[in-house]
Amino acid sequence: MTQANEKMMANAIRALAMDAIQKANSGHPGMPMGMADVATVLFNRFINIDPSAPKWADRDRFVLSAGHGSMLLYAINHLLGYGDMGMDQIRNFRQLGARTAGHPEYGHADGIETTTGPLGQGVGTSVGMALAERMMNARFGDDLVDHYTYVIAGDGCLMEGISHEAIDLAGHLGLGRLIVLWDDNKITIDGSTDISTSTDQLARFEAAGWHVARIDGHDNEAIAGAIAAARADGRPSLIACETIIGFGAPNKQGTSATHGAPLGDDEIAAARKQLGWDHPPFEVPEAVYADWHAIAARGAEARTAWEARLAASPRAAEFNAAHDGTARNALAEAMAAYKAQLVADQPKVATRKASQMALEVVNASVPNMVGGSADLTGSNNTKTGGMTIVSRDNYAGDYVEYGIREFEMAAAMNGISLHGGLRPYGGTFLVFADYARPAMRLSALMEQPVTYVMTHDSIGLGEDGPTHQPVETIAGLRAMPNLNVVRPADVVETAEAWELAVASDKTPYVLCLSRQGLPCVRDDVSENMTAKGAYVLRETDGARDVTLIATGSEVSLALEAADKLAAEGIKAAVVSAPCLELFDQQDAAYRETVLGTAPRVVIEAAIQMGWDRYIGQNGAFIGMSGFGASAPASDLYEHFGITALAAVEAARKLLK
Repeated sequence: MTQANEKMMANAIRALAMDAIQKANSGHPGMPMGMADVATVLFNRFINIDPSAPKWADRDRFVLSAGHGSMLLYAINHLLGYGDMGMDQIRNFRQLGARTAGHPEYGHADGIETTTGPLGQGVGTSVGMALAERMMNARFGDDLVDHYTYVIAGDGCLMEGISHEAIDLAGHLGLGRLIVLWDDNKITIDGSTDISTSTDQLARFEAAGWHVARIDGHDNEAIAGAIAAARADGRPSLIACETIIGFGAPNKQGTSATHGAPLGDDEIAAARKQLGWDHPPFEVPEAVYADWHAIAARGAEARTAWEARLAASPRAAEFNAAHDGTARNALAEAMAAYKAQLVADQPKVATRKASQMALEVVNASVPNMVGGSADLTGSNNTKTGGMTIVSRDNYAGDYVEYGIREFEMAAAMNGISLHGGLRPYGGTFLVFADYARPAMRLSALMEQPVTYVMTHDSIGLGEDGPTHQPVETIAGLRAMPNLNVVRPADVVETAEAWELAVASDKTPYVLCLSRQGLPCVRDDVSENMTAKGAYVLRETDGARDVTLIATGSEVSLALEAADKLAAEGIKAAVVSAPCLELFDQQDAAYRETVLGTAPRVVIEAAIQMGWDRYIGQNGAFIGMSGFGASAPASDLYEHFGITALAAVEAARKLLK
């Protein structure tokens, strides 16, 4: 193929991008037009991908971290022949119901490996993908796992703080199958990048252990040479592609005017002339389609050969089980036996310890679990017996030391989950969920069943004080759609929470776990009651006078308060509510049975936000109204009035 062919292939991207954005009267033409040459060379000469089998396990991954340039990806996927990316989708860019959303949305269309748009997260997520590739390779060998992760990133991606966490981790782990192509166009929305940054990015990446190169992003042979060199290097690679934003638009290229607005009819006409593209909007010559379809044919051939190797592999069943979810099948029986033992033993332990106990069962039963922590392994209790540390010398390990990088830990776990074959969980203190929150939000948005082990869940952590006491964090997490937030009361609820998290296919879980020891409050494990979200832990004999609703460490306080009220002749039912999201999914009759008609007192060592719809018009809340303090946990509970006596007094007042 000649360079002239590749130029026409690239110009097809430019034309589709500027036409779709003009029709939508919305979008970002600058990056697709500037990076069209780089993307064309990458796909034409290197990428192995098969649009007819978009989930082929050994495909190369392509991540558009600069997600605002989504028309680059949509144009490529259309030209390659993805079945769900016809020209109607290009014409309806950014319109309701179209697969071509303003930013690439995972699950909306084939060929979108991850949701991008929040700048930098594509880089962070790609580190997880590249790590998963090496880990799966260590388990199954080159015949079944042997692919690259390519990323197109912009100036904004590299300015975002997550880029530091991501490149540091990737360099440390030696992820040589990760290649980042930086759109070094020196333009941001506000103007030239020199108004806001002076960083030598190549020096920064090199210091983190990356191979780096700088090229002319419009010189096809230079692009190809740099990618080939990156593939041959054992380190992750950054290729600075010096490009002209809006390349081909004669009056606007090289300026911020092309970044985030349609070019306008006159400029598009001038661009067509400059590029030598004399075809009407949304029309591509058959010869250009043929060149792009040849890439798909090459990928289909590679995929067919891979399928033959998989069929002949003695590990085929294991490989398939890791990808289709059946690797989890042994957990139910093992967990049932474990919970029965808990009821017999009635251990009093912190739920962070209860989590580790449950994980011993999970990790022994589910072979593709991958744990980790943001430098808090001993506090989060996320590492179980027999787990080994993942390193550049041991990708066969199953525990990742993410370092003090909460955001990157969450983004990398998204990448591991998206890659397939492995099931990630990771831990930190609950208060630091705010460091990880943007990636946790993408877990929920992309329906990735990542499990977040968040310990030290309240003022109960004690002396570390208000900086570490997450009084408002639980409410903030509960506000996020498609995120199940579980605050278990004891060892049994913690085990049930892990059962649910591992069984989940589309919803991430956050386990909010205590530092302090909690008594076992359950004596019946015939049903996973945590799956109900809330349930009656102790019912009254006859009609209720009051209902006490609590979560986590406060459930034992509710039971104590119910005993005190009973001594006064007041009948108090106790409801444990470990997961409000799951409770809201139950039918109305069940919810009414649990909540009852009597006045309600909610007890939770956090702020009240989100509880009012359960408290009702005639109820009370025992919890926090501000930040915590530094002191022993027992003193703090007394100081802030989160006690059994306070619940008793609240109930008395409601019954007057």
